[in-house]
Parts: sequence; C-alpha cells; structure tokens
Amino acid sequence: MSAPLRREVLDELARHGTTPAPEETPEALRERLNERYLESVRRLRRRQVAGEIPLRDYARHVLALKESYPLLSLPLSRWVEPPSS
Repeated sequence: MSAPLRREVLDELARHGTTPAPEETPEALRERLNERYLESVRRLRRRQVAGEIPLRDYARHVLALKESYPLLSLPLSRWVEPPSS
C-alpha cells in the first residue's frame, strides 16, 4: 500500500468486519467492502420476498443499509492520508 489509510477509514472497515492486509490497496479494500454491501442487499431482498419486510418498507431498509456503508461513496483519494510535505 503506497499511503497509509486514514484512521476513520480503518475504523469504518473494522465496523464491517474488514481488516486490511498489509499489501492490500484501497481499490482492493473497496472491492471487498462492496461485496459485503451487495451480500447485505441480497439478504435484505430475500427477507422482503419471504414476507419479513413489507414491500412498502423495503426502500427505507435499502436506504438505511446504503447509509451504513459511507465509505463506498467516498473517493479513494480520501481513504488515504495526504502526502506529507
């Protein structure tokens, strides 16, 4: 990894059970986090289809899930510490 990840990024990754390997790039970490997000979306959809979540509430659940993954909307350049001068 060329630059160290910001503490906030590491904390958010840990919240989702993702621990960076020393050689892992921000791009690879984002890919892993996105896979977790997609798995969660699929689980949510299965719950809706099974009748656990009424269709009228499904969009609210999806939005809440999306909001719980703020790193996915953050540009990768903001994941790393800025270069020191």
